[in-house]
Amino acid sequence: MSETDAPSLHSGADIGQALKAVREHRKLSLEELADLTRVRRAYLADIEAMRLDHLPSRPFTIGYIRAYAEALGLDPDAAAERFKAEEPVLDEPLRAPVGVGQSNDPRVAAMIIGVIVILAAIILWNIAQRAMLANAPPPPTASPQAAAKALAAPAPASIALGPPLPAPVESTTPPPYETPGMPIINPDGTVTKPPPPPKTGLIADAPPVDPSTLRPVFEATGQVYGAPKEQPAAVILQALKPGSLIVRGQDGQIYFARQFAAGDAFRVPEVGGLTADVSQPNNFQVFVGGRSRGVLPAPQVSLSKLAEAPAGP
Repeated sequence: MSETDAPSLHSGADIGQALKAVREHRKLSLEELADLTRVRRAYLADIEAMRLDHLPSRPFTIGYIRAYAEALGLDPDAAAERFKAEEPVLDEPLRAPVGVGQSNDPRVAAMIIGVIVILAAIILWNIAQRAMLANAPPPPTASPQAAAKALAAPAPASIALGPPLPAPVESTTPPPYETPGMPIINPDGTVTKPPPPPKTGLIADAPPVDPSTLRPVFEATGQVYGAPKEQPAAVILQALKPGSLIVRGQDGQIYFARQFAAGDAFRVPEVGGLTADVSQPNNFQVFVGGRSRGVLPAPQVSLSKLAEAPAGP
């Protein structure tokens, strides 16, 4: 088909057929045209078939036709004028959009009546209260003789309270608090150095571990945590006795925390800056490269330094 034979706004029996012919000539589907115009596909199909009773009111229909023509590159004003010439209905009342029904809900009227009744009852109650107060008799007053007699009565004599009662036990002043480890100031001004406080730390003193009782190489006898087996782990911590292990990162965040049973182990991943905190260092044996390095030297150690430390006896 040549360019002069291409369909236009003047093709077809009506504007709907003309728009459809141009769309099909340009090989556009209704779905593609709906995306371009932001108009429902069903409305576009109704315009092509001129099913005006399926469309919203006339102004909306004219707007859809203009959008349809503009999306096809046609003159939207010419398309609207042809539609108005073919459908010269100028006094059509506006219809509600499709799918929106008009109904009078009787509950709304009932609610309005109820609110009016409540307001009227409140107003009447206030009026009745004011009328009752206005018609109420004045409060009784004492006679002048009774008032003079009450004023002439002698004032009561003072009451002897007697000596104060002893303070209850719970109200006695407690002895002053003495901070442990601080020097004691005696009444004569001299200073007495207090004895050292007893050791009450969370970590109890433990006897040293006999190196001959430690395994020379690592053997998994319990649960193994930390780095997977397929990843290298230069340092391994194994619990000789039950104890807690907390591994922190360089920023202080907890990387790993668990209560270990005897035989459980932790394969230290190759991450820099890791630090281990344990409840009792003698309860954890250190393996570097699979060989024993003794027990942890302190409750808090740098795991990267364990790998660099020389092998123990």
